[in-house]
Amino acid sequence: MRAKDILRLTLGALRSQGLRTLLAALAIAVGIASVILLTSIGQGVREYVTAEFSQFGTNLLIVSPGRVTTAGMSIGVFGTVRPLTVEDAEAVRRAPFVLATNATTDGNAEVSVGGKRRRITIYGMTADWPRVAHMNVRTGSFLPRQELYAPRPLAVLGSRAKEELFGAANPLGERITIGGSRFRVIGVMESKGQFLGMDLDDTVYIPVARALELFNRDGLTGFHVTYDPEVPVERVVEGVRRIIAARHGRDDVTIITQQKMLDVMESVLGVLTFAVGALGSISLLVGGVGILTIMTIAVSERTSEIGLLVALGATRRQIHGLFLGEAALLAAIGGSGGLALGASLARLLTLIVPDLPVSTPWWFAALAEGIAVIVGLAAGVLPAHRAARMEPVDALRTE
Repeated sequence: MRAKDILRLTLGALRSQGLRTLLAALAIAVGIASVILLTSIGQGVREYVTAEFSQFGTNLLIVSPGRVTTAGMSIGVFGTVRPLTVEDAEAVRRAPFVLATNATTDGNAEVSVGGKRRRITIYGMTADWPRVAHMNVRTGSFLPRQELYAPRPLAVLGSRAKEELFGAANPLGERITIGGSRFRVIGVMESKGQFLGMDLDDTVYIPVARALELFNRDGLTGFHVTYDPEVPVERVVEGVRRIIAARHGRDDVTIITQQKMLDVMESVLGVLTFAVGALGSISLLVGGVGILTIMTIAVSERTSEIGLLVALGATRRQIHGLFLGEAALLAAIGGSGGLALGASLARLLTLIVPDLPVSTPWWFAALAEGIAVIVGLAAGVLPAHRAARMEPVDALRTE
């Protein structure tokens, strides 16, 4: 029996039982569509988080007060850690390979101008913040460096804060009240968007020393460090720890690298993507059981046909291949339909919920189609083996 004959018989068998073929293919299609949709959501979230962290560059360190122990708890919760100061950040800025540092603290306060009042996130920053965060000033200027320790009450507005407080008016030189203290606006930042749900545009930046006074704090939340990207991060971390230990008498800070944060998020999101893909694979397994059932029924119904083929010279291997090919083709048809359905649902989900990151990894789609065919082959092995072992006389006798 030629390959063309096997293909014609396979297609004829699928067409002759149209409803049964449709239901079996639909089971596979639902499984593939589930895998594609869930994986698209997981991959979209993964790309979104990676892009969020990467917008600040990968040559970034975050230094926080308190050394995190192996149990995951900072010893700072017991009040035994020396607070980080602006002087600590400035000392680190002079370390080898360090390009810039930014001492920071933050809080929430009421901002008012004229008759408008809003509660806005207030960031105490230093002059290097735009360089550290890869942000630009749209109009005016950022906080000056020369007033680091005895700063004047100056403020720089985020783009959304400017729109909410001043509308289309020019805010430069205007006075605003933050937590009962008056500040003069000297600049407006370009829009930066959101970072993991935090609106970076609905903010007001003031000198870090003023923020410490405003929020009545003794030390910084921490400080950022950017370094030469050509230098191994371990050398930079070692230098920072050495400076802090010399100033504090011991190493009592936690240093988190941007790359470490990315690696952790990649690991977590990788597990999430695998988990949602595995959940979708349950439907694919159900589809495989459906193909097994249908192919078993088909062998029973086509016993006389099998006997006739063997009597006409078809080998057991050809009979085996005939039913295996039928199962694989059935799974491939269902898989193709599932790919189209899953991609369409992912696209529709993006239109309905624009803020939900959805990205269909086409390499995974191709893999899912291959898995569908493998499932079909696996489901067809037992029925095909049963068909190939039939004796022609016994098979023809059932007619």
